[in-house]
This record gives sequence, C-alpha cells and structure tokens, in this order.
Amino acid sequence: MPGVRARHMARHDLPRVIAIENEIYSFPWSPGNFSDSLEAGYDCWAFDDGSGALVAYAVVMWIPDEVHLLNLSVAAPRQRRGLGRAILEWVSADAARRGARGMLLEVRPSNLPALRLYERSGFERIGVRRRYYPAPDQQREDAWVLFRRFGAQAGQGEQGGHDSPEVGGMR
Repeated sequence: MPGVRARHMARHDLPRVIAIENEIYSFPWSPGNFSDSLEAGYDCWAFDDGSGALVAYAVVMWIPDEVHLLNLSVAAPRQRRGLGRAILEWVSADAARRGARGMLLEVRPSNLPALRLYERSGFERIGVRRRYYPAPDQQREDAWVLFRRFGAQAGQGEQGGHDSPEVGGMR
C-alpha cells in the first residue's frame, strides 16, 4: 500500500471523514461525534494516500493506562486490501510506544470482516454490551468487547509513533 501516511485529523478533514462514514455504515457516527472527539483531545488520525486524499481514519481515546479504539474506518474502494490491518497495527504500536498496556474496543457480532481482523490481530473477547448498537427496525444489537494486551515489542519497530508517519511499511 505505497503512499499511505498518518497525520493528525483536522477540522478541514471532517467533510471527507463524514462522507466515508456515511458511505460505509448503516448507522454512521454523526458530525458531532467527530467534532466532539477532536475537541476532547482524542487521538484522531487521518490517513491519506500521499496526494492528500483521505482514505481512512481512526479515533482513539486514552483511559488511564490503555486506549479505547472508538472508530477505525477505511473508504470503501480501499477495503479488503490490508489497509485496515496496517492502520490497526500502526495505531496499536503508537499507543504502546506512548505507554498504553493494551487496547479495548467494541464491535458488532454481525461485522464478520472486523471480527476476523481483530481476532487475527490478537484481540480476545472479554465481555458483551447488551443492546449497544442501533440496528434496523428500531432494534438494538449487542457489542462484543474485545481487548488486546500489548507485548514488549508492540511499541517498537518501524510501524509506530509520531516520528514515523508511515503506516505498516507504507509511505
């Protein structure tokens, strides 16, 4: 995936972020969710293709000694090519380098591609949040709570950190 770089998300990225969000999710985050995340000082990452075109993003909230991955999304045309995994590993390495002991996230049990990604990345199911997500016909879907403990090597190597904006060997 040559040419993908990480940078801090900025307000001017929000129209593209929201467009991607609306394109790929039946129940997308609202513009206010993204704006509030920026204002709260969460780690909001934008990933561009080198020409400045935003192709993915991630939102990470720090809790005392771990991080909570709130959103990791890849534009539809770039999905199923390993970009999500590369971003997940980059975000994990960045958090580990900065002192996080692990990462927590919620995922829909019906989101099989995401579940495969997280399982292959070492996440384990630690709980369930009942009726967490909106679903069709005014229903609610549970969320599986997953956690990945970072190992000693998670914060090392060429994938992580603010000093290295390359994502998973991608520029």
